[in-house]
Amino acid sequence: MSKLSIKQWAEADRPREKLLLKGVSALSDSELIAILIGSGNDRESAVELSRRILLGVDNDLNKLGRMGVTDLVQQYRGIGEAKAVTVIAALELGRRRRAAEVNDRKKITSSRDAYDHFFPILSDLNHEETWALLTDRSNKVLASFQVSRGGISGTVVDIRLILREALGHYASGILLGHNHPSGNCTPSPQDTQITKKLKEAAHWMDIALLDHIIVCGESYYSFADEGII
Repeated sequence: MSKLSIKQWAEADRPREKLLLKGVSALSDSELIAILIGSGNDRESAVELSRRILLGVDNDLNKLGRMGVTDLVQQYRGIGEAKAVTVIAALELGRRRRAAEVNDRKKITSSRDAYDHFFPILSDLNHEETWALLTDRSNKVLASFQVSRGGISGTVVDIRLILREALGHYASGILLGHNHPSGNCTPSPQDTQITKKLKEAAHWMDIALLDHIIVCGESYYSFADEGII
């Protein structure tokens, strides 16, 4: 039996037509991905292929966001480089949108607030990045910027760069954030060393290191909460 193509479906069930008729919120994740890839393969429709892709990442869009072009092309029949690039670009746009929305939260009052800021920036990455968040005396956000980008197991943090930016923004507080792609939140000796060095250096500039957050998926580690800062 040949597969039933999307064009043979009832119009209201086709992803594009469904979006136009009912709005984008009516579509499932697999239907949204099907719109991105446009077509399936000789055995599956675009929606069926999209469902299988999601099944492969436990229906977790964060896991899908960590996949690369090569991963998608090699693992899924019917996904070529162009389709893979389209999916990855769409997920990156979503990540940046979340990051932009977080920047509208003007005040950091707890480790959870800091985690919520860093999560959309760091959660989907399969390599380590370190970011800094600068605040004024009322803990309102002044700026957020990338400090370093590294490999799977670590990254190099330049304390002088962080302090230069903090002084340039007349910041009173610094929050450091980085991710552990492994999902293990335990800080490394290097994480602890960098935290102590930055705290001491910032102190001489009359700037407080408020926290250092390690993002590991849906959980996090706070140096402040653990009494290390």
